Amino acid sequence: MHRGQWRPKLIGGEQRRGWILLGVYILLFPFGMALVQRLAGGLWPAAEANAGYYLLLLVCLFLLLRRFLRQEFELLLDWLPENCFAMASGCAGAVLLSLLTDRLPYPVEDLNSVNYAVEYLLSPWATVVLVVVLIPITEEILFRGVFFGGLRSYSRVLAYVLSVLLFSLNCVWQFAFSASGVDLRYLLLAVRYLPLSLALTWCYDVGGSVWSPILLHGVLNGLTLWRAVTA
Repeated sequence: MHRGQWRPKLIGGEQRRGWILLGVYILLFPFGMALVQRLAGGLWPAAEANAGYYLLLLVCLFLLLRRFLRQEFELLLDWLPENCFAMASGCAGAVLLSLLTDRLPYPVEDLNSVNYAVEYLLSPWATVVLVVVLIPITEEILFRGVFFGGLRSYSRVLAYVLSVLLFSLNCVWQFAFSASGVDLRYLLLAVRYLPLSLALTWCYDVGGSVWSPILLHGVLNGLTLWRAVTA
């Protein structure tokens, strides 16, 4: 198959399992992490509890989508120049666009950056593994591999629009609908995540392997963590 032609990635049962896992991650996962932290009774720092929870989800992903992930790794090696270009251009685009979105006035503070800084102080290594390794692998498999890849075969434009918006909103919606109440102003923070979401989607679309946005996501999350702890 020609490299410029998008090929379906998930097939049969893998596709159904992927969509189910995506729904669980978006709708139930944030509440599950909060429950794990409460059950830990303060014995574990939040980063360690979250890392353990993400690790369990990651094991499920590797078991249920192993054919897809193996195929994507082979594509990374076979199409290495394309994936390297996608990662480099995606990184540059994300950084440049973030300089613009970060200058916009937001009505509330981005709690992701605040939480990263606090968790790093309590458990540095667990926070680094969580933010740079576990979150990128999990989210790229689900948002790019499952969601974008599933829509890309039908409409490239629709896949881009919905994938970018869904990922950006997923980064902030839990703050808008928290246990302390509803504050829709937090949804406006999704604008800050549009450059990241667009860059990762572009990286997968151009590179052709989900492992390239995984690597790019890890790099960009590492930069975000560094900014949070040095601010």
